[in-house]
Amino acid sequence: MEQDKTYDRLQELKEKLDFYSYQYYTLDKPTISDYDYDMLYRELETIEGAHPEWITADSPTQRVGHKISGGFNKYTHDRPMLSLGDVFNDDELREFDRRVRADLGEEAPQYVVELKIDGLAINLIYENGIFVRGVTRGDGIVGEDVTANIRTIKTIPLKINSASPHLEIRGEVYMPVSAFDALNKQRVEDELEPFANPRNAAAGSLRQLDPQITAQRKLSFFAYAVGGTAGIDIKSQEELLDDLKAFRFHVNKEHKTFDNMEEVIAFIHTWDKRRNTLPYATDGIVVKVNSFAQQERLGNTVKIPKWAIAYKFPPERAETKVLGISVTVGRTGVLTPAADLEPVRLAGTTVKRATLHNEDYIAEKDIRIGDTVIIQKAGEIIPEVIGPVPAARTGAEEIFVMPARCPGCGEPVVRREGEAATRCVNPQCPAVIAEKVAHFVSRDAMNIDGLGSAIVRQLLERRLIHDVADIYALEKDELTVLDGFGEKSADNLLQAVEESKHVGLARVLFALGIRFVGAKAGRILANRFGSVEALADASLEELTAVDEIGPRIAESVRAWFVNTDNQDLVRRLGAAGVDLTAEKKIAEGTSFSGEIVVLTGRLETMSRKEAQRAVENRGGKCTGSVTGKTTLVVAGTEPGSKYEKAQALGTPVISEEEFVAWLQRE
Repeated sequence: MEQDKTYDRLQELKEKLDFYSYQYYTLDKPTISDYDYDMLYRELETIEGAHPEWITADSPTQRVGHKISGGFNKYTHDRPMLSLGDVFNDDELREFDRRVRADLGEEAPQYVVELKIDGLAINLIYENGIFVRGVTRGDGIVGEDVTANIRTIKTIPLKINSASPHLEIRGEVYMPVSAFDALNKQRVEDELEPFANPRNAAAGSLRQLDPQITAQRKLSFFAYAVGGTAGIDIKSQEELLDDLKAFRFHVNKEHKTFDNMEEVIAFIHTWDKRRNTLPYATDGIVVKVNSFAQQERLGNTVKIPKWAIAYKFPPERAETKVLGISVTVGRTGVLTPAADLEPVRLAGTTVKRATLHNEDYIAEKDIRIGDTVIIQKAGEIIPEVIGPVPAARTGAEEIFVMPARCPGCGEPVVRREGEAATRCVNPQCPAVIAEKVAHFVSRDAMNIDGLGSAIVRQLLERRLIHDVADIYALEKDELTVLDGFGEKSADNLLQAVEESKHVGLARVLFALGIRFVGAKAGRILANRFGSVEALADASLEELTAVDEIGPRIAESVRAWFVNTDNQDLVRRLGAAGVDLTAEKKIAEGTSFSGEIVVLTGRLETMSRKEAQRAVENRGGKCTGSVTGKTTLVVAGTEPGSKYEKAQALGTPVISEEEFVAWLQRE
């Protein structure tokens, strides 16, 4: 039958194109010309155009999808994506080895050593061999679903040869140095701010709402770990890397296995200089215990595995010249000096500016305008001046003096006794207000996407807003007159503003920019007091009684809320519909005391986060995977591989109805 032949040809084309793409992008060994590849691709498109019912998610034609509307959804990882502990010298590596050997007793470890790729950690989810979801690491527990953008990365297969019903492959999305340089060159030509480094460029590319843009950024991916799995048995990291290669993933070839730490250290030192010859950025070496059984025995702390460590390369340094020192004003009014530098290449990027922290730092280091200085990148990201090269001075250098007036508003600045910071104390300083607004709308605060610094400046200059509360009074016709704005972008911004009303009290407290109140302190205060009214009424004694809230934070919070301008700001935010309450805390108890619980499937009566919190508030612990230590599995609708593993291990499984009843026990 003709239709059967056409369908068979479609399957043949998909397999061929997958194989040729793997050879070209992953192995870097093309076996077919671009023209021949394009002809096969066009034939596949023609067949799918005639038979759209045959189009599947693993088709090569489905790599680039439509624009994403409404931002990225949150996704809870089956197993947490832990961070790695850092070490910076040989002795700290030896101490890690000593701890591992002490915990393993007479059983000696092997170590697998891999390059630490400077990119963005990603969790790829495959069901029955088909790629279904890609999620960023996020906070390690909850990430963002960036599936549409992940599909555009050619080194990530859309289909793998695995019968596992559920398999999570983890690794690093990165931007090759050549792609980074080309992207920044284009951005400069387009009069856009260049990206600071390949990691920032990769992260920004992966969070594009238009997958077409992500596809143009030429991202790549190295696989190196697994998350949740079902139906597969892998015994070591070395075996895993081989399996990942068999699945046609791009696996970094610069990995080796060693029997002792001295061999590991020798290997690491061979990369101290060689790392700059790589076509991608790396900021260290990861050392892992090879055996998965030994990894299981060693276990994890709350945040990091005890069986792995990251050796961080010392920051690179370079010499350049200080052309001038400029001063900016932050959201708290602090004046921060920065060195304007003669451009110099450092750690893969061109550096033109470096922080000088404050007036005392400049005086202590004796950094002068015109000096030749040594710079490095703190944490491989932020350029900083280490100090001058006195021997290179000519006598024409100038000593820096902090301005007596604010560069943002012209008002006198002050420096309080005992503080290193010089401040503008004018509450109406436009520079301070601009920074406050920028902080308020930022991703970790109110997360108002589309309200960047350039738009904030326009809103302030046109007097459309005077403070953060005015954002909630913006109207469409006011936005469409801004540079670069049309009806669609105005609608998107107003939608983001509306959605920001529901981020909750913890993030609002962080967004308000109360001194010393970061994201963590915001969560603690929100959970303890429940509403902004209760927090505003709290005495100094009540605030300091809260665990992890010391006198400095308490005094700052109290001072902020007794200020009448701030009281008015909070009132206006509430009147605009911003939710100023915390999530209702589930009652505490002991009904889950000692239980190690795994949640699987969809819960109807509560979110997974609420269920996890309910267990923890009652003395239990929630983990992401079923092991021999698991004492209970809660199965909602459509439970996955965790349910099957629980049955195989004989672990007790209860329904959501039974779980709710258990929560109500005293």
